[in-house]
Amino acid sequence: MTTVGIPGGRDVTASLDRPASDTVVVACPPHPQYGGKRSDTRLQSVSDALAPDVGCLRFDYGAWDEGRGERVDAENALAWASERADSVGLFGYSFGAAVALRAAAEAESHVCPAVLSVLAPPAGLTDHLDGTAALDAIDCPVQVVVGERDDTVDWEPVVDRAADLGHAVERLPADHHFVGQSGRIGETVGPFLRDHL
Repeated sequence: MTTVGIPGGRDVTASLDRPASDTVVVACPPHPQYGGKRSDTRLQSVSDALAPDVGCLRFDYGAWDEGRGERVDAENALAWASERADSVGLFGYSFGAAVALRAAAEAESHVCPAVLSVLAPPAGLTDHLDGTAALDAIDCPVQVVVGERDDTVDWEPVVDRAADLGHAVERLPADHHFVGQSGRIGETVGPFLRDHL
């Protein structure tokens, strides 16, 4: 693992697992105001599932900016990874799923992810983090993974729209936090990302 700074005007630090890889997945953490960090166990389980061939760039957001700056952080992390890797994927959990959906929808063509997977995505936190609407603008394979007992976020509209668009939808027997399910998250998300990179 290597610690890197992500350029872009905000204080964003990341951990790059397997820095010699020519394929990388950028991983967006959950809500920073509720302790979301790059060390999140769900992000780590995805990184572990990508070993040994695919790198994973797990980053911490800069100062809280109500989702706008956090989306920019993800876009900057995508740009950083795209300059160094042949193929880049994107993953996000909870708030990070909404950030990843918007970043994928709004990324410039040279930094668009080759694949996107989101875990427990909220339908719409704010107008600028509307995960459901973002799906219509994403032009890569998408996987939406949800916990069937998740009553923390409103994920149903994202699942319904993803299914309408022909994207992969996976339901796990879990709540929003996927307690004790880290291995299952890795087994579900890792192969999907790997297969499309």
